[in-house]
Amino acid sequence: MKHLLMLGASHAHIHLLSTLAKAPLTGVRITLLAPYPRQLCSGVMPSFVAGHYTLDDCAILLEPLLQNTDITWVHGHAAALNVQKKILTLEDGSTHAFDVLSINTSPVQDRTRIEQLMPGAREHALFARPLESFAALWPKVVELGQKKPLRVAIIGGGAAGFELACAVAHRLPNAAVTLLSGNTPIGANYPTKVQALMTRALRVRGITMIQERAVALAAGEVALSGGARLACDVPLIAVGAQAPAWLQASGLALDAQGFVAVDACQRSTSHPQIFAAGDVATRVDLSLPRSGVYAVSAEPPLARNLRAVLAGIDPSPYLPQHTTLNLLSCGNRRAIASWGQWSAQGLWAWWLKNWIDRSFIKKYSLR
Repeated sequence: MKHLLMLGASHAHIHLLSTLAKAPLTGVRITLLAPYPRQLCSGVMPSFVAGHYTLDDCAILLEPLLQNTDITWVHGHAAALNVQKKILTLEDGSTHAFDVLSINTSPVQDRTRIEQLMPGAREHALFARPLESFAALWPKVVELGQKKPLRVAIIGGGAAGFELACAVAHRLPNAAVTLLSGNTPIGANYPTKVQALMTRALRVRGITMIQERAVALAAGEVALSGGARLACDVPLIAVGAQAPAWLQASGLALDAQGFVAVDACQRSTSHPQIFAAGDVATRVDLSLPRSGVYAVSAEPPLARNLRAVLAGIDPSPYLPQHTTLNLLSCGNRRAIASWGQWSAQGLWAWWLKNWIDRSFIKKYSLR
């Protein structure tokens, strides 16, 4: 039998798992490698921080998805990959051979790298990822914040930093919240109009914005790139995700940032027996196939192509949407919506985001 090794339980793998009881892969043995009994959905975590959602509201349980299947579930984190021998090694030293490997892991924050950029981060900071660790520690911050006013610094000016800053300000109204955006303005990857809405939302909530980098952390303070020191009780690191460190020595083709380079079929550009999707992968082959035909399907492309390859059929390329709806939570049941160059803000946008998020989780929650 062919052996499919599924590493991680992010959105693409969650979908595939939800289909395997009714539509199993004939002649295929499947092993799922996932460290936690649930998958926390990153898009709703700011609502957990703000107090609008419980942690259960943010989670998809894996065990119900595996019922009535022959999938073997192994708890653990990846440590190394040998693409020549087709073997994945976990942190506990166990090894798992495969015929086809699918990587769909959650984003990570490389603490070794962050510590080099911000000495003291490991000892003094609260990291936004992994989500399970953050979710376990955040209630303790809330408890402390209910006893005394806190000085909270959010390090990272992207979408995650913005949403967390707004959520913290809502949950801890007596806290002094500062957002450090680094060398770029708040929401630098968004259109100018969205940046303006984000800046206005932060000002309305009394959040201080500083366009400087955090260069070191110590007890009670954050050292800034301009030479000043910011008084801080809780530094929260919300910088963008990095690629898992174990990919570097794997032999896989990677992009400049170390993420798995994949083609239009979400297949490794160097090793066709390996697929990757989500935050761990970057599509580098943007050319049209010779036929000029792209697959159109309601099923996510990773699930569709894994089924095809394991059945001996060529995978089909897909064309990502050029424009997508983006919704940023503002903490107080308001959100910023953007579609291309169009943007708006209001209660309706939060209710739309809330409906989309809850519908997604409900779809895969077989409780």
